[in-house]
Amino acid sequence: MENPYEPPAAFPAAAQTQSVAGPARPSARTREIIAWALCDWANSAYSTLLITIVVVYLQQFVLPGDAGILAYGWGLGVSMFLSAWLSPILGAMADARANKRTWLLCTSFTGAACSVLMGLVPREWQLGPALFMFLFFLASLTFELSFSFYNGFLPEIADEESMNRVSGYGYAAGYFGGGLALAVAIAVLSIGSGYGLSTVSGLRVGLVIMGLWWALFTLPAAIILRDRNPPRGKAAGLAATARHAIGEVLHTLSRIRSYSVLALFLLGFLLYNEGIQTVMSQASVFAQKKLAMEAKELAMIVLMIQFVATPAALGVGWLGDRIGAKTTLLLCLLIWCGLLVAAFFTTTKTQFWYLGVVLAMVMGGTQSISRAIMGSMTPPAKTAEFFGFFNLSCRATSMFGPILFAQVLVWTKSANLAILSLLVFIVAGMTIVLGVNLARGIAQAKANSTT
Repeated sequence: MENPYEPPAAFPAAAQTQSVAGPARPSARTREIIAWALCDWANSAYSTLLITIVVVYLQQFVLPGDAGILAYGWGLGVSMFLSAWLSPILGAMADARANKRTWLLCTSFTGAACSVLMGLVPREWQLGPALFMFLFFLASLTFELSFSFYNGFLPEIADEESMNRVSGYGYAAGYFGGGLALAVAIAVLSIGSGYGLSTVSGLRVGLVIMGLWWALFTLPAAIILRDRNPPRGKAAGLAATARHAIGEVLHTLSRIRSYSVLALFLLGFLLYNEGIQTVMSQASVFAQKKLAMEAKELAMIVLMIQFVATPAALGVGWLGDRIGAKTTLLLCLLIWCGLLVAAFFTTTKTQFWYLGVVLAMVMGGTQSISRAIMGSMTPPAKTAEFFGFFNLSCRATSMFGPILFAQVLVWTKSANLAILSLLVFIVAGMTIVLGVNLARGIAQAKANSTT
């Protein structure tokens, strides 16, 4: 895909080292970028319906009461923990065999099938709740694992000049697709009630829609996407490949000084992402505790956020090309700090809606520009493995933010103080990002591209 923009100022060293460090990544055709972005469109149906349809169906109808609350929390927590530590190893296996596409399709279609079955399993069966929880856990695990392989394609289909925009395309597609899937599910619930469709039946239809949406929009990737890098070494059995992959991950960790800039960025990302993810996961708690918002009001805010985040992700990608990826990221993090301070003074639903609009404008952009920075510092031959580490940074500390929020809320009885406490994560992460030399990190990736 031709790049209509001049090289951004954030990459001067990259431009200087390109001729001596190796060729630039090949440009992708438009249809490859579309197929890749549609994967985000597809799996975002799961992420949006998870916090609306799945949680309600599980906690109100499959396992009512405390059992449902515990099952949902533990199911998500364990699946995230396993995916975080499996991602680098499976990523290294995918790089060794050059079969990221195979892993992407296996995890995506498995998650989609589990989602459909979650809606079809009769909850009246004696083993119905147990089977539902198994399917829920497997869907959550494969959803998390799929991101290492999906993200691993980014450095293959984009170069330094287009990385920000292409990453933005994926996030924009994800937010719009996830919002549209949620709108369809809400429409089924609303319209179906007029034709005698019960609430529980409508929720089960929503689960089926979630899985079919995920599978249908993954098909373009199955048809179009192909791994560009050749396999490393001779083909080996799965067990031998797994042992080799573990060795590769340990080897990469033993040579961390060769990727010192990337390691520093991942540490900063681990911290500020923890704060951002906790804000998004606990915003509904804040809205209910502080503002007494009802479920329908929260669903409308989620819809609004999804659709506002779509053009915002594209806009942040464009801004990254104009003023540089690191500068854009720091600007987004400053806005997050302002959001948390403003949330401390929020007392009305109208103010919360305004905060939601601003959150939507930086939510996708922060994630998109972070992924682009990661991609620019990733050796082409190790994309899935390195994005496995990226996934590990996303999830390795996923318990600490919610624990801090909950403890402050219990100790102070103030949702405002609880949300403000998350500022410590974002400020710490932003401070570390200030020390990241992006041009040096890109040069390190090029220098280690053959090792």
